[in-house]
Amino acid sequence: MEAIRPSTHPGIILKEEFAVPLNLTQAKLSHDLNVGIKTLSELYNEKRGITSLMALKLSEYFGITPQFWLNLQNAYDLYKTYEKEKFNIENIEHFVA
Repeated sequence: MEAIRPSTHPGIILKEEFAVPLNLTQAKLSHDLNVGIKTLSELYNEKRGITSLMALKLSEYFGITPQFWLNLQNAYDLYKTYEKEKFNIENIEHFVA
């Protein structure tokens, strides 16, 4: 299997590519999204992932599809799982018909 390329946590993308350039504080964004400030803090600090509900909220707020946010999360999850289980995955023999 080809190694999975490193992926950035979606919370980092949210913070660095959206909140910071748009001057959105955690307090403002948490208020606008109707989520706790702790939720955003944990997202920014990679302690929480993007849920379906959060993807829908971010989609509505920024005008970007929920799939964008879920794809970021999925890519990150695949990368982290691959890194953790690389040995087991790479030792699986290919199926031959």
